[in-house]
This record gives sequence, structure tokens and C-alpha cells, in this order.
Amino acid sequence: MGYLHIAIEHDKKIGLVAHDNKKRDLLEWAKFNRDLLAHHTVFAAGTTGEILEKALGFKIHRLQSGPLGGDQQIGAKIADNEIDFLIFFWDPLEPMPHDPDVKALLRMAVVWNIPITCNRASADFMISSPLMDGQYDRLMPDYEGYRTRRLDVAEDMTTPSEQTAPEVAGQSDGASM
Repeated sequence: MGYLHIAIEHDKKIGLVAHDNKKRDLLEWAKFNRDLLAHHTVFAAGTTGEILEKALGFKIHRLQSGPLGGDQQIGAKIADNEIDFLIFFWDPLEPMPHDPDVKALLRMAVVWNIPITCNRASADFMISSPLMDGQYDRLMPDYEGYRTRRLDVAEDMTTPSEQTAPEVAGQSDGASM
């Protein structure tokens, strides 16, 4: 598989997500890094977006709450190249009813090769990286071959009228016992 070069501009498109037990951590982190975040476009799921917008004093593009589809909206934006960078403070000790959505979001970040951080320490390293203040040439896997692959499912599928009922032991001719 080849790679495409995707330019991530100076002003990044950042997704911010936090589970309930991590919202305070994300808020404290965002307030500490307010000036660094202010010149980027920031997306956030539900309540996190509302809290951040009030505390930081700049526009946050708010999506649905995570369990109501916000995690999936962010994942879709990653796939559509509308989010360059994901900061996701998740709680590994708290069971989440929408855990499949969480895993899908993390998977999208990896599939599309965007920077992702899941805790405060790595978020500190990432936001303070010199790469945050310039253009970055991201290598993204070229999935065109996957998208255009040929599937020979027509040969394997039959219409219901072409299918035969399975034989019942001792009833090869369909007669009743």
C-alpha cells in the first residue's frame, strides 16, 4: 500500500473529547494551554464543548454528546480529513456503555494516521511540539486499492428459489416419518 501526503496546515483542526471522570482534567489542561489552542479550530463532543467554550472564551465547534453520536461524528470528521489531531482524555477504569464508539474513534485516528493523545502528559508533549506551529506533511495510507477492490460475491450468492432445504436425517425424498 502506498501513502498520500496530506498537508496539515499551521492552524490545526483539533478534536477534544473527555469522559465524565476526565472532563476536569481536560478543562484544566485546555485552560493552561488556552493561548496555544486559540488559533486552532477546535471541535468537541457535547458537554465537553459547552464547558470548554465558556471557560476558554473562544468558539468551540460543538457536536453531539459522545453516547448520542458525538464520538462517531468526530470519527467521521477524521475520515473526511476535517480533524487533524485528537486529544481524547478517556477513563480506562470506568466502564462505558458506549465503549464500542470509543474504540471506533480510537480506531479512526489510527486508520487515518492522525496524532492522538489519551492523557495529559502526552497532550502536553504534543501541544508543545514544534510541529504544532507549522505545516506538517502527514503520511496517510492510500486506501484507493481497498476501495476499488473487486469482490466476487455474485458467484457465491444464490437467490432463495435456487437454494435447497437441508436434508433431514432419514428424509432424503421429503416423505414424512
